[in-house]
Amino acid sequence: MIDLPFEAPVAFYAGVDEVGRGPLAGDVLAAAVILHPERPISGLADSKVLSEKQRNRLYDAIVDRADCFAVARATVAEIDRLNIFQATLLAMARAVSSLGREPGFVAVDGKHVPKWRYPSQALIKGDSRVPAISAAAIIAKVTRDREMVAFDAVYPGYGFADHKGYGTARHLAALRSLGPTPLHRRSFRPVRDLLNGTEADPESGEGPQADLPIG
Repeated sequence: MIDLPFEAPVAFYAGVDEVGRGPLAGDVLAAAVILHPERPISGLADSKVLSEKQRNRLYDAIVDRADCFAVARATVAEIDRLNIFQATLLAMARAVSSLGREPGFVAVDGKHVPKWRYPSQALIKGDSRVPAISAAAIIAKVTRDREMVAFDAVYPGYGFADHKGYGTARHLAALRSLGPTPLHRRSFRPVRDLLNGTEADPESGEGPQADLPIG
């Protein structure tokens, strides 16, 4: 973890990250976090290398010690209408605009920045380089994971609590036997092919399992 890789340091900058680009089900979420310079949080790191217990502990610390944070989403309907890339940018823009403070700068994980008025920079692997982006990734992931666990009780049999909507073998098998739920993204190929009756043989190496969107 390094300090801000920007030419001019900004005390109250926002870090932004998303979660949920790749799953076949559920909204895509984004979080924006402004850390307080006088209330540091130890242990911030890329959410993907943290255990669930570590993420939950850091989630509580961020909620308690950050200057402000916001979580926003683009819905399944918006994903199907816009495409996942545009929906992700929309969720990011909504998260930043929902912050309780106007950020002096916005650091975004990845390669792309939404069209907005804020001075900003996209940073590849920003969630492992910039503390506020790490915090945003943790907030977004914990929030979405908890939502999908709750949906597991609403839509039993799909295993949402385990795979969080990603296209695992268990999830694809449930889709074939139970059909899609309102949570499923109709524009994503495994779901679309099932609805169109064009699903390929999963043992053939072709079709939906070979074309899962990359998150």
